[in-house]
Amino acid sequence: MQTPQVEPDGCRVQRSCLRGSRKMRTLLLVILFLCGARSRAKSRPNFVLFMADDLGIGDPGCYGNKTLRTPNIDRLASEGVKLTQHLAASPLCTPSRAAFLTGRYPIRSGMASQSQVGVFLFSASSGGLPRSEITFAKLLKTEGYSTALIGKWHLGTSCHNRTDFCHHPLSHGFDYFHGLPVTNLRDCKPGDGTVFTAAFQLLVFSPLQVIGITLLTLAVLKYLGLLRVPPAAFFCLLFLAALILVLLLAFLHYFRPLNCFLMRDHDISQQPMSYDNLTQRLTADAAQFLQRNAETPFLLVLSYLQVHTALFSSEDFAGKSKHGAYGDAAEEMDWSVGQILDVLDELKLANNTLVYFSSDQGAHVEEMSIRGEVHGGSNGIYKGGKANNWEGGIRVPGVLRWPGVIQAGLEIDEPTSNMDIFPTVAKLAGAPLPEDRIIDGRDLMPLLRGESQHSDHEFLFHYCNFYLNAVRWHPRNNL
Repeated sequence: MQTPQVEPDGCRVQRSCLRGSRKMRTLLLVILFLCGARSRAKSRPNFVLFMADDLGIGDPGCYGNKTLRTPNIDRLASEGVKLTQHLAASPLCTPSRAAFLTGRYPIRSGMASQSQVGVFLFSASSGGLPRSEITFAKLLKTEGYSTALIGKWHLGTSCHNRTDFCHHPLSHGFDYFHGLPVTNLRDCKPGDGTVFTAAFQLLVFSPLQVIGITLLTLAVLKYLGLLRVPPAAFFCLLFLAALILVLLLAFLHYFRPLNCFLMRDHDISQQPMSYDNLTQRLTADAAQFLQRNAETPFLLVLSYLQVHTALFSSEDFAGKSKHGAYGDAAEEMDWSVGQILDVLDELKLANNTLVYFSSDQGAHVEEMSIRGEVHGGSNGIYKGGKANNWEGGIRVPGVLRWPGVIQAGLEIDEPTSNMDIFPTVAKLAGAPLPEDRIIDGRDLMPLLRGESQHSDHEFLFHYCNFYLNAVRWHPRNNL
């Protein structure tokens, strides 16, 4: 029978110390992991992306305007970088916004029309940004970001029925949406005219003129006894004229409630929408989103309805600018930018937030009100405007700010595109770019940080709808 071995006291103490040491190492590893995760979360910036609608490069003060007051946009430029060759991927709303969100030419995603219109005008349109497209919101959502789009969408809503929401912002990576799913049109504001003048002429007034002339001719021929015209012929023509008029009145009556409404996520929140304090309401909602998500990484896209017609402004701004209704709307939009910047300051988030301001295309310089007032903006020295690929239609403001990372007061005179926001945001958030498709945008950070003096775009292609209009070549050896 063996006598059990008794472990010396010193060995027991040593083993106990080893067990304690292992526990300490495990605890330290856990602490280091948590600190690293927290540090990584803090190192990833937040993103606030302002997108104006139809604002020309000649409108902000930082781009040379001496009479339109834009102190908050100017503040962004003085505290960050101003891009002087910033380009929209298209001179029209729908394709330009698709390119902005996906980093791809709109023709790649099918968001380039073969028709003259090129944008969605009706909420019942079945087209939209395909669900197979990857937006920067989708990428950031997978990285734990809270995402919101407030304002104008204009990239479709539904496919097969009004509740499938296949093209809706919530189907493209945004956790929250509050705004206009289609676009802001003159027809949405009573008394501001219509964008359907040509369609009315073709489909209503011309047919009514033909019917009227036909009725008069038949009546004269019957009166003179030159032609026997059965009463049914007159009845059919009168019925057709009445039908056309009824359809016109129905369109005029139902267009606003069916197309000019606000949504909050999947629900209609105001139908038809009211322009009363609309910018203030959307700005307040954007501020609340920032406050709700101050402790987590976030992406906010504030997509303004201004300064697309119909022009509108609140009582605080109406009649206050030197540029009529257009100037009033532009200055109210600038006020909104300032409100969001103030919220970032109050939440102490400014130093960890990349802010971007731009426009979806150049100013619509031909815009006139039904009273003859100019409702278009300024594209500065550049020829053309919205809906064409002259420089005024595609060269847009481009301002970025990230204190401590981007040099303040810097101007970059290199070709850049609104498609560049996609890879820039993705890389900063730590999201890998999709490998199953071509991304046409280029990371802006080497330019913004001064690590590169040359744009990574050798070629930029400019489409008008489906058709290639121009190619910009920037040779890599260009000095």
